[in-house]
Amino acid sequence: MAAALSSVLSARGVGKRFPGVVALSEVDFELAPGEVHALVGENGAGKSTLIKVLTGVYSPDGGDLTYQGEPVSFGTPMEAQQSGIATVYQEVNLVPLQSVASNLFLGREPRNSFGLVDFRAMRDQARDLLTSYGVEVDVTRPLRTLGMGVQQMVAVARAAATSARVVILDEPTSSLEPREVDTLFGIVERLKADGVAVLYVSHRLDELYRICDRVTVLRDGRVVHSGPMADLPRLRLVALMLGRDLEEVRREGATKFDGERTAADTGPVLAATGLTSKHRLDGVDVTVRPGEIVGLGGLLGAGRSETAMAIAGALPLDSGTVVVAGKRLRTGSVAAAMRAGVVMLPEDRKADGILPDLSVRENIVLAALPRLSAAGVVSRKRQDAIVDTFMKRLRIKASSPDQRVGDLSGGNQQKVLLARLLCTRPLVLLLDEPTRGIDVGAKAEVQGLVDELAAEGLGVVLISSEFDEVIEGSDSIVVLREGRVVTELHGADVNENTLLSALAEEPADDH
Repeated sequence: MAAALSSVLSARGVGKRFPGVVALSEVDFELAPGEVHALVGENGAGKSTLIKVLTGVYSPDGGDLTYQGEPVSFGTPMEAQQSGIATVYQEVNLVPLQSVASNLFLGREPRNSFGLVDFRAMRDQARDLLTSYGVEVDVTRPLRTLGMGVQQMVAVARAAATSARVVILDEPTSSLEPREVDTLFGIVERLKADGVAVLYVSHRLDELYRICDRVTVLRDGRVVHSGPMADLPRLRLVALMLGRDLEEVRREGATKFDGERTAADTGPVLAATGLTSKHRLDGVDVTVRPGEIVGLGGLLGAGRSETAMAIAGALPLDSGTVVVAGKRLRTGSVAAAMRAGVVMLPEDRKADGILPDLSVRENIVLAALPRLSAAGVVSRKRQDAIVDTFMKRLRIKASSPDQRVGDLSGGNQQKVLLARLLCTRPLVLLLDEPTRGIDVGAKAEVQGLVDELAAEGLGVVLISSEFDEVIEGSDSIVVLREGRVVTELHGADVNENTLLSALAEEPADDH
């Protein structure tokens, strides 16, 4: 059939509704063999919903799906996978307690002549597969013992090895180091050369223009643009995603926070000294004054998240002190840190943050319930007032405060988490990858909010794998490598050249 020659997977007039929300409306989408197709849009634009419709998680309310020239209606994700559509989600969806080899061949394990799993063959094939993709790892180790970046590469390698005709990559580089990104792109190029269609979802514009052939832009559940990537200037892409006038975006893009945020000329609101945890941190010092944003710079594994977790009481320490507003905290206690006004936005919002089956209201007020109650009775009126305030301030998109948080987009889930932290009236806010997986518009909103909070006197510690975000958002940067502070950057030294130089500097010889 002619359709099979030009399109391996397509949607025509697809619609999807949820209570009070139109997630997709008359969406047309086409994915060709041997192309890398970018799917972009703000959080809540419909990207995740479209992927779930294409892969059998959701049934469309209207429209038609075609796969390899034939009409299809996948009832489950397994049906889609068995048909040749492999999906790698942003949050790795494998079995953490099983070995790397078992995860790579899950559901298609090699068998011996007796029909039993041939574990030796599986290990050998897993080792060869990963080595061919430039990933060196002990395939007998449980997946959960590896870093998020390596887990993501295992998930991508598994998808690439399933003889799929379509591979969907949802924010695949969010946990990867630059070297691993290059390895991933090599895998994508191999898939493309083999005629496999790749649907690529990312908010990193550099990646999109480097690897993608075509792009489809969604906004409010509708397709607002589809065409060659090279024909769409970056500023035009941002304008389409935001639904804004091009000149308005150009003006905003040229305007930075120019209020010259200055920390209050007082003692530090946070003084962490000598934070040490075996194999993780070695004598880390971090000082934050009221109104100051201090970035933690470093590559994956440098100790950035561990430093924030130690300050928040979530990482036991062998030694070190944490002082907040002049009072020394009991380390290793999240409750003590929260009582003192220290709160943390975790890197993995699904595992450590949201309660997906609870409502927006319940997720937001969860941390503030003690101060909202009187004689053990929680005031619904006070709950509603707080929820209304933060839903408006953070522009949380939900059909109502009673909507299930698990049904929101990733960016709106992140905003709900921020709202929960802010309603506790903290003194110190620890942000670990606050814009991970968030679109351009939501990212700008979160960054603007952080600036506002600092201007109001909050002390902020910022962690991001995107150097531009740390540089542009921080007053000073503590640079970490292998759990140690290698330098601190202040004022004019907070720039890309000095940060990269600090990271590339040869470590001092301790012997």
